[in-house]
Amino acid sequence: IHTGYRPVQQTWRYYFSTLFQQHNEAVNVWTHLVAALVLLLRFQQLSLRVDFGQDLHAQPLLIILAASITYLTFSSLAHLLQAKSEFWHYSFFFMDYVGVAVYQYGSALGHYYYTIEPSWHERVRGFYMPMAVLLAWLSCAGSCYAKYQYHQSAQLLGRLCQELPSGLAYLLDISPVVHRLCTAPPSGRPDPALLYHKCQVLFFLVGAFFFSHPYPEKWFPGKCHFFGQSHQIFHVFLVLCTLAQIEAVVLDYESRRHIYSSLQGDLAHNFSALCLFTVTCSVLTAAFMARKVKNKLGLKPS
Repeated sequence: IHTGYRPVQQTWRYYFSTLFQQHNEAVNVWTHLVAALVLLLRFQQLSLRVDFGQDLHAQPLLIILAASITYLTFSSLAHLLQAKSEFWHYSFFFMDYVGVAVYQYGSALGHYYYTIEPSWHERVRGFYMPMAVLLAWLSCAGSCYAKYQYHQSAQLLGRLCQELPSGLAYLLDISPVVHRLCTAPPSGRPDPALLYHKCQVLFFLVGAFFFSHPYPEKWFPGKCHFFGQSHQIFHVFLVLCTLAQIEAVVLDYESRRHIYSSLQGDLAHNFSALCLFTVTCSVLTAAFMARKVKNKLGLKPS
């Protein structure tokens, strides 16, 4: 059972060096690290033709790009460095949950700003973004609390705390996409963004299955320590979902300005402020839970 697991209480240099070694977390680290680098390159390409500084309507696109790179980077760091000690195990995964919350907000904003149809916007504009902020924070808080409070013996309660807010957040965030897919005229002009939107929904659902179910390691106990864990498969499909989502949002930004400029007006600054609020609340929550872990362990962080 210990084969492939890194020892605790080593130097930070040791854990960073394991980036290039084979161990049980190597695939989890590299799947998200490579995706973060791909998105950095995509951002560089977009910056050549998108004026992120002056174009007010480009701010939500910048937020979802930054949020995606943030959650991928935080996840990579969590899987790479969490073996340092029990305190750092908790702390790095709390940081990971902050990244997930920020990404959830960025996804909600991208779909609400660029993808939404006017008829759905009319129905949800009174609550969509405030609810997106609340559910993103609840996702972070619930995941942190479940990590801190529950163990394998209380797996159901832990999953409820972690997955219920995230599930509700996804249902809200994806609703503009689902509505647009369902109302798109079958014989209308081809819209390349719709294909990417369909792919992001499919990839997310497949990834959610592997996140919630321990396959294939349940079929091959003891055989999936290095490669083939359900969490690794979840990582791959989540990355595919994110890449498809970014391409869809970019296409919507470029082709639907006549729609979203009239729907959103000059609210981009408000949405940026909501993003900062979400980040602040999530970071403070993670810091509070890390302090509780420190007190519980009765140790200084090593």
